[in-house]
Amino acid sequence: MKKLALAIGAVAFVVALGMAAPGSVQAKKRFISIGTGGPTGVYFVVGQSVCRMVHKEAAEGRSKGRKHGIRCSAPSTAGSTYNIANIQADELDFGVAQSDWQYHAVNGTSKFKGKAFKGLRAVFSVHAEPYHIIVGANSGIGSWGDLKGKRFNIGNPGSGQRGTTEVLMEAHGTMKSDFKVATELTSTEQSKALCDGKIDAYGYTVGVPNAGVSVATDGCGAKIISLAGSVEKKLVGNTPYYAFTTIPKGTYKTTASDVTTFGVMATFVTNASVPDDVVYEVVRAVFENLDDFRGLHPAFKNLDPKNMMKNGLSAPLHPGAIKYYKEKGLM
Repeated sequence: MKKLALAIGAVAFVVALGMAAPGSVQAKKRFISIGTGGPTGVYFVVGQSVCRMVHKEAAEGRSKGRKHGIRCSAPSTAGSTYNIANIQADELDFGVAQSDWQYHAVNGTSKFKGKAFKGLRAVFSVHAEPYHIIVGANSGIGSWGDLKGKRFNIGNPGSGQRGTTEVLMEAHGTMKSDFKVATELTSTEQSKALCDGKIDAYGYTVGVPNAGVSVATDGCGAKIISLAGSVEKKLVGNTPYYAFTTIPKGTYKTTASDVTTFGVMATFVTNASVPDDVVYEVVRAVFENLDDFRGLHPAFKNLDPKNMMKNGLSAPLHPGAIKYYKEKGLM
């Protein structure tokens, strides 16, 4: 499927070349794909934003810019573990993944037990991602324990939210059978389902603020509950990729006070087999245009280059990324 898409893209690019200004210098064309997440989530915005910066830097057809010849696409995908699996299979060149799944993939733990992806390489981290439990306005749910006997969306297979929900279920000793119904809706479907009364709550690992969450909170009075009990404290204390975080008061219409929960980092990853110069140009495009990148989503507002090259990164850095970081004195 990827080969077909690349072939179509190549034809389109050749046509575009025929329309380029006479005598313009063209670099070797390279088409890259970035795995993201649901179309209402921040992962999708990350992928689209990276492509936007790469295309902004491109010199083809212009008098100034980078003659890297890179063009990229960032389609909506099933999320973290899907992206990592397809990077390993060479169906994707890059992908966005939660820091916990980056850790599990490179270390061969959790869902990756016995099938470690040793070729996984970190590029940079992006925003923090609190784990939300969004509950219906009249659901009566105020804690994890209150979910028993309720209709709870655990997330679609392959998504980061599904993975984190399952970790939390195990930590609490919760089984699927403890819920009245355990649905597997995608991030695009869950808020509408909550507002339509088809589910009572859902778990979601996502950057703040998020348009999908606001559909439920601002649209039908849903609330976000805190997760900071003894189980969560033990989980955070024993796990290198989790940390407590705060969803600030006023983030959504129903966020009347700060919500304390735990979370991960959104990270940008690739395969060791992706050429160094390609990774270098992608990193350069983002970091040299970071002010523009920050303006593309509120979750990116406080991105700091020094943190982006280390926070939440458990896989080895790709040499192409290292080259840029060293050039800029970040390493």
